[in-house]
Amino acid sequence: MNEITPVNPGAAQIEAPDTMPHSIEAEQQLLGAILTDNEIFDRIAAIINEGHFYDPVHARIYETAAARISKNNLASPVTLKAFLEDDEGLKELGGPAYLVRLAGAAVSTFAVREYAQMIYDLAIRRDLIRLGKDISAKAAKVDVKSEPREQIVEAEQSLYKLAEQGQTESGFVSFLKAVTEAVNTANAAYQRDGGMAGVSTGLIDLDAKLGGLHKSDLLILAGRPSMGKTSLATNIAFNIAKAYKKGLMPDGTEGATSGGVVAFYSLEMSAEQLASRILAEASEISSHKIRQGDMDESEFRRFVEAAKTLESCPLYIDDTPALPISQVAARARRLKRTHGLDVVIVDYLQLLRGTSENRVQEIGEISMGLKAIAKELNIPVIALSQLSRQVENRDDKRPQLSDLRESGSIEQDADVVMFVFREEYYVEREKPSEERLDEMAAWQERMARLHAKAEVIVGKQRHGPIGTVELSFESQFTRFGNLAKSWQNDGGGGDY
Repeated sequence: MNEITPVNPGAAQIEAPDTMPHSIEAEQQLLGAILTDNEIFDRIAAIINEGHFYDPVHARIYETAAARISKNNLASPVTLKAFLEDDEGLKELGGPAYLVRLAGAAVSTFAVREYAQMIYDLAIRRDLIRLGKDISAKAAKVDVKSEPREQIVEAEQSLYKLAEQGQTESGFVSFLKAVTEAVNTANAAYQRDGGMAGVSTGLIDLDAKLGGLHKSDLLILAGRPSMGKTSLATNIAFNIAKAYKKGLMPDGTEGATSGGVVAFYSLEMSAEQLASRILAEASEISSHKIRQGDMDESEFRRFVEAAKTLESCPLYIDDTPALPISQVAARARRLKRTHGLDVVIVDYLQLLRGTSENRVQEIGEISMGLKAIAKELNIPVIALSQLSRQVENRDDKRPQLSDLRESGSIEQDADVVMFVFREEYYVEREKPSEERLDEMAAWQERMARLHAKAEVIVGKQRHGPIGTVELSFESQFTRFGNLAKSWQNDGGGGDY
């Protein structure tokens, strides 16, 4: 068998004074195997591309071979000769004869994935070295325009961009594997109290309709202002974090056996305001009283006790305004690595930023980005969304899918679309004059019937039924709860 003398790296391959990590032999073996058997290309195409080769000549050989194979044409030393015989770099290595030597020296084809992975890993190491040098050079250069904090953010983004390159597509999954995963999910639902496969929201009727919050799902929670979108989202976040228990999962790994770790991106309210809402719910003290400090001694004691209880809740709040969708993903990944992550909540979608200047395209980019986070981290993502004003022009003010702002992409990417609706809010504003006794009596009766009630309308659900879920709503505590049914003896709003 012919042997190839490793290519002399030359000036293009050495970054003085240090030699960058590389393996010319692995590149030669991989290229030789592809030129011998083109079907090998399909096994390694998802791992590397021409940019991962250290030797520029090898990169051009791979690029030419890949282009021919992609068009169902043969890539061999003979067919590639016509495309590369004028290549100056190849001439230095012996011209087209080098292609023949590559094919002749290929030892085996069974190890090609290992060679491809080695080439990829070494390329990432080179990128890390370059990135480190770049960070060092920028830090050393004292420039008024470049603040250290900005450099840190830029460096972090570059690192996460580099990390994302390693996430190759999983490709096809056998039906057997898919069926096994489906059975495991169904078994988890069967074993769990309440028959849920997903994370419980803490709201019984909503869980019954949704089956809990499912992994990799994007759930849109929409509503007009003052309907209680943020309140419902904070209630769900609190319920999940409060129920968190860590233990061994069925596959033997550690994870949340109950509840979960929650990341709450609050783009509209500060972390302190959000915490006040959650404390109002937990302590059953009016949020207005908490803001004003208008509490008696027993209420303040209850408030402090609630705060102590919540200290251990794994609920993380990020209140950075106008956050880019790329940063949402990066920060969620970091939280998952450091503390674990089971649910992401974004309040609200329209306040995130994309890269497009076209608003409709930007919203499309954001909704696709949120769905990508759900799939990549294998967790449910709840995104709040505003509704257009056309709701107000209808007699029946219950929202519909068409009411979603820039609805096309949001409706398309979402697995579940829910609307929060409180009829009491609208009826309250229809109060008739005190002099019209009959109208006033009818209005009071209607208000009594609607008081402290809310609806969550499930307008779209990929894996289940649509319909309406009735909840209780205590406005003074900004708390949604389980609505007591007529056949139940207790008149409470829910278990808290």
